[in-house]
Amino acid sequence: MDAAGEELERRSKFLNSLIQKKKAVEQEEHHDRLNVRVRACDMPLALQNRAFRCARDLLDSMPGKKLDSKRLALALKKEFDSSYGPAWHCIVGTSFGSYVTHSLGGFLYFSIDKVYILLFKTAVEPLHH
Repeated sequence: MDAAGEELERRSKFLNSLIQKKKAVEQEEHHDRLNVRVRACDMPLALQNRAFRCARDLLDSMPGKKLDSKRLALALKKEFDSSYGPAWHCIVGTSFGSYVTHSLGGFLYFSIDKVYILLFKTAVEPLHH
């Protein structure tokens, strides 16, 4: 590669790093607005943001801001099942332990306010008789 090609490659890498930093800052600002903190994740950003927005909207709509963990878990599960196919599972609470197996790209553990949410997908295989 000649000097001009090397310089072009160097500039391209530099610009790409700037873009990635800007995206990371924007994502952090989005989390701050929703009061979200990612605890563990194996999920594309678009799906994460959908989960955060859905959880925030549901929490804000609860009467007297009183947590209904079953309602929140069911709503998130149904949202993800209908949008991304079965089989999504959701656990919501202020204190719980878990150990789960999930499909690749289908795991998100986050907190919003003082509520912890575990959302994950498992593979569905037909029963053979």
